[in-house]
Amino acid sequence: MTTPLVGCDFSSAPSARKPIVLALGRCDGARVVLERVEKLATLEAFGAWLGELRPWVGGFDVPFGLPRELVEHLGWPTDWLGCMRHYAALSRAEIRDTFAAFCAARPTGGKFAHRACDRPAGSSPSMKWVNPPVAYMLHAAVPLLLKAGVHLPALHEGDPHRVALEAYPGLLARELIGHRSYKSDDRAKHTPERLIARKDLLTALEQGRTRLALRLKLTHAQRDALADDASGDTLDAVLCLVQAAWAAGQGAPRYGLPADVDPLEGWIVTA
Repeated sequence: MTTPLVGCDFSSAPSARKPIVLALGRCDGARVVLERVEKLATLEAFGAWLGELRPWVGGFDVPFGLPRELVEHLGWPTDWLGCMRHYAALSRAEIRDTFAAFCAARPTGGKFAHRACDRPAGSSPSMKWVNPPVAYMLHAAVPLLLKAGVHLPALHEGDPHRVALEAYPGLLARELIGHRSYKSDDRAKHTPERLIARKDLLTALEQGRTRLALRLKLTHAQRDALADDASGDTLDAVLCLVQAAWAAGQGAPRYGLPADVDPLEGWIVTA
């Protein structure tokens, strides 16, 4: 029996209009089968879902760590759990003010500190508090992952049957359609060009045109629903699902993470 897979498009302030999206599926050989999509409108619902004791390997579009350069500069604990507990105790306003002061003291072009995985993944620095507010996503998600007791490879020992990995849908999307924009939360930007980009991305996933050597299996209805979601949230969850499938194929204990991962910063799976 194959391990159930999860891809998660996370929101730090979920609502009925902008929920946390979970793409649930499984591997059938080299095929990643999307079974269903679930949407959670509150952080409490997400925490409850994480805490259910059933096995899965999941890719979550949320940073799991902060840049070591930032943590050391601020004098915060340099062990991951200690750092995350310190971070969770801060308010969002305190995070914003602390990070803004750090950036203000640095030269133009080098305002933010980066993790080692940011460059190969093409991801935003995990200390960004706007566009996208990934610092707040980390602040909201990681305490829930810890409370649920899940396993975070290379970072924190937990239940080996519930394995959470940091994923990044933009990494896989760029491999398949370059830097074409395929989503927007702004209705005015729900353009035909973005619709075509989503359809091209789905076609590439179904044809297995990625270095991950996996093909996405969708029904016609699923394909239509993914293309029609102009926010891209369900498509991002599915991209994370494919990354989780690759990680599950690599298996324990590292799930495809490099051997030299910084145990404070973490790593984006498949980067």
